[in-house]
Amino acid sequence: MDLKIRQLSKHYANVAALDAVDLDVASGELVALLGPSGSGKTTLLRVIAGLLNPDHGRVLFGDDDATRLSLRERNVGFVFQHYALFKHMTVAENIAFGLRSRPRRRPDKAAIARRVEELLKLVQLQEFGGRYPEQLSGGQKQRIALARALAIDPTVLLLDEPFGALDAKVRVELRRWLRRLHEQTGQTTLFVTHDQEEALELADRVVVLKDGRIEQVGTPDEIYREPASAFVFDFIGRANVLEGQVRDGRFHLPGHARTFSADGVADGAAQLYVRPHDLAVLPAETGWSAEVVAVHRRADRITLELRLHGQAKPFELDWPIAPDDVLPEVGSRIGLEPQRYRIFPIART
Repeated sequence: MDLKIRQLSKHYANVAALDAVDLDVASGELVALLGPSGSGKTTLLRVIAGLLNPDHGRVLFGDDDATRLSLRERNVGFVFQHYALFKHMTVAENIAFGLRSRPRRRPDKAAIARRVEELLKLVQLQEFGGRYPEQLSGGQKQRIALARALAIDPTVLLLDEPFGALDAKVRVELRRWLRRLHEQTGQTTLFVTHDQEEALELADRVVVLKDGRIEQVGTPDEIYREPASAFVFDFIGRANVLEGQVRDGRFHLPGHARTFSADGVADGAAQLYVRPHDLAVLPAETGWSAEVVAVHRRADRITLELRLHGQAKPFELDWPIAPDDVLPEVGSRIGLEPQRYRIFPIART
């Protein structure tokens, strides 16, 4: 089932939680709603589910307007961060709950039992049907919550921070399992997360939100490599930000002779965004001359903390050498050249 969002708005007092949001989700897509706290991602998910009514706009499942339908009438599957399993019910009873609660078209007991067994096999917990939620690990509880949501054959599957209550290792394992499950079921799915790595690894497309508006929609690679705004560049991955000026199509860094192309950016104050691994190291007398402030040995990389003349904040460079190679000493100078970067004008207030 495809999903269409048209000019969706939701306000709390004078704050716009959603501000004229438009979004298309194709049937069978796995889409991440990504953004900081207060960006509107959970509000959007709850409006799609029917848990909140919008002030304006429409929610369409296929060609059917579902804007004023209840959660039950929309037949969506919703999975909460903290599972929301019924403690007094067994795993099998939890999965069957939605089927048994249908006011009409309720399957018979045999059909419900078959569906429960099918879903237990799907989530790889065939032996757990007779257990209670308190007897399960966090990852197992989340699998059962997903099975319960899938039991009703939902129009769309909606997941609100589905891995937020799990430790890091289980979270990684479960999201990879969810990706495989999605490929098996082909279920149209939206999930909310504030974890960039989670969104980039799991989703077909990522929707980045800020202050109730969509900043960018794209594949994980597009979002990471071609950010549409300074916010997206800074929010996704690690970023260094350098203050300068654009003049005649070139970016000028104060105190440095070397300039870089700024095609399409208007003259005026601007910021150059570059990721730590996209800086090339040159001899000190070429490129941008930077002082080494600190050397950090991390688990997966060596990172230099640097300071450029005229820049208030230090920035980072991921050093592309083996750990046993000779590193620049603190206080020494190296030359730098950005290999991949984006330049954004500084908005006038």
